[in-house]
Parts: sequence; C-alpha cells; structure tokens
Amino acid sequence: MNVRFSTRELGDFGVAWVALGVAFTFFILSTVSRRFSPLTLLDAAGSGVVLRVFVVSMLTVGVAFLLHELAHKLVAVRFGQVAEFRADYTMLALAVGAGLAGFLFAAPGAVHHRGRVTPREQGLIAVAGPVTNLLLLPAFAPLYLFAGGFLGEVGQLGITINAALAAFNMLPFGPLDGRTVRAWSTAAFAAAFVASAVAAAVAILLVGFPY
Repeated sequence: MNVRFSTRELGDFGVAWVALGVAFTFFILSTVSRRFSPLTLLDAAGSGVVLRVFVVSMLTVGVAFLLHELAHKLVAVRFGQVAEFRADYTMLALAVGAGLAGFLFAAPGAVHHRGRVTPREQGLIAVAGPVTNLLLLPAFAPLYLFAGGFLGEVGQLGITINAALAAFNMLPFGPLDGRTVRAWSTAAFAAAFVASAVAAAVAILLVGFPY
C-alpha cells in the first residue's frame, strides 16, 4: 500500500491540529473550569495554566482527530482510492470562536477520496474513523488509571474525547460517518453505534474532564 501526503495535506493537518487544540483549550478553560472566562484567559496565560491545557488538548483532541482522519485515508488508499485530507478553514475559525463562547463545535475538515468503490468498501472507509477512536481508549486508560499529574490529565481527556468523537461521528445524519455506514449495513451500523454510545456515556459520566 503506497500512502503519500502532499505538502498541502500536511499543512492542512497541521493547521487543523493546532486550531482544534486552541478551540478545546478555550472551551475547557471557559466552560469546564469556571475560574476563567474569555476575558481572563489572556491574563491566565502567564500562570502556565493555558499552556498546560493547550498541550493536553493537542495530545488528546489533536491526536484523536488526526488518527480518525488518517484511518479514513489509509482504508481508502487500501481500496485503490486517491485520498487526501482537506481542512475547512471556515469551520476551524468557527470552532475557535465557539470555544471562546463556551460551547463545543468542531468540523475541522474531511478526507476526500475519488475512485470506484463498492458500498461495502465505502462503509468500511467511513467506519474506520470511529473504530480508531474506540481503539485509542485502552491506550489512554493506563494513564488515567495509574498516572497522576500531567499524564493523568492526558489519559482522562483522551478517554473522554475519543469516546465522544466516536459516538458523534456514528450519528446517522448529514455528512457524518454513521450515515454512510448505515447505508452499507444496518448490522455494522448498529454494532458500531451501540459500542460508541456506551463508551461515550461511560466516559462522560464516570471519567469526565480533568479540570
């Protein structure tokens, strides 16, 4: 399998990664942690709190997004597609603004692929992203369960974000992965949707946010 990344694609991945890190930093500090507001975030930067949350966000939200999109690309290439990620700069700006306003909204872009595929292959390309997020849960779990401090925060947010991202993308509406998977196989959709929904419920109710 010959996987290539264009200069533009690598740039789009980088911009989306940083923008999501900024958006979630704003959201976490101005919403989850009531000590801050959009007007006090700049003052708080000197304390190191903002930088710490930004780094944690990059290692969790950023990685969850990056590997989700890479999974789409790799499976598409495996099926003979020409596939590249394209960032949606308008949506990324809205994500940063939404984070500042205290609510969560992120649609950073998508992997666009072309070529002939069967409905099964199209479904597998779509489900690869949410499944990757579910597979990341046991990777973050040891940090949450056994590490403290910074690594514990990475593990906690990593679990919550990956579970929520998987569940959100498995919704069978609009351009989300769930709609494509459901069009291919009701059974595959049901299995992935239930697994994602259960994981998200457990993560949000029992794990939560580290701040």
